[in-house]
Amino acid sequence: MPARIDTGLAAKDRATVAQALSRTLADTYALYLKTHGYHWNVRGPNFASLHTLFMDQYTEQWAALDELAERIRALGELAPQSGAAFGNLTAIKDGDPEKDWEAMVTDLKDGHETVIATLRELLDIAEKAGDDVSVDLGTQRLTAHEKHAWMLRATLGVK
Repeated sequence: MPARIDTGLAAKDRATVAQALSRTLADTYALYLKTHGYHWNVRGPNFASLHTLFMDQYTEQWAALDELAERIRALGELAPQSGAAFGNLTAIKDGDPEKDWEAMVTDLKDGHETVIATLRELLDIAEKAGDDVSVDLGTQRLTAHEKHAWMLRATLGVK
């Protein structure tokens, strides 16, 4: 017999929020992989600073993956865990190690903007469900991705 889950949220709401969290997890994982790959493969006159920037960003994203997956589990749902599952859920495409540094930075900026859009959807869904914990987590993640996107835009010299 399955254990009863009493979070104060209806089962349907928990499942809906968990699905939005799963999309956020998948986008974050895809962006983590791309950022880590670009960390390895970036070249050019800005190598040292970009190598460090990318490491800072992928390290922060790596820690966030666990928080997102554990929130899905706390809602009583299973977190996606395979490449195929993430691939079906994410809107972020794989990175290309052949890109020059500027194209890599632009690609990562675009990736963060995709995650930001996914997080805004999560926030809307979690707010409607009355899931304050997921709203808090989503807000923290939104803050991080907006900062990362800003740093990448500044690196490109874009406002």
